[in-house]
Amino acid sequence: QAQLVQSGGGSVQSGGSLRLSCAASGITLDYYAVGWFRQGPGKEREGVACISNDNDRTNYGDSVKGRFTVSRDLAQNTVYLQMNNLKPEDTAVYYCATDPALYIDPGGCFNYKYDSWGQGTQVTVSS
Repeated sequence: QAQLVQSGGGSVQSGGSLRLSCAASGITLDYYAVGWFRQGPGKEREGVACISNDNDRTNYGDSVKGRFTVSRDLAQNTVYLQMNNLKPEDTAVYYCATDPALYIDPGGCFNYKYDSWGQGTQVTVSS
């Protein structure tokens, strides 16, 4: 069974950067779609970024395009979320999740069910 361990959250000022990590055990992340999601105070969970197991295609939420980048490190069996130019509205608990992605969804990797989740990590951006 997959275990996902997240790290890298914290507090930064507006315009700063953070990198979140999602390290897997029990599975090889290269064979999975990996998504990053977040839930801010009083908000619904939203998709932030995801990377498919189909040539590593990526999708991003509209609010983070051009600022966030998702990537894989096969040797470390880890997926990263590099977050630049952070804004106060990025404040949330961030979660990584995996899906075996046994088919290619033409709508992109946000459409998978994501059945294994990390523990979540807090990101706080102050103005």
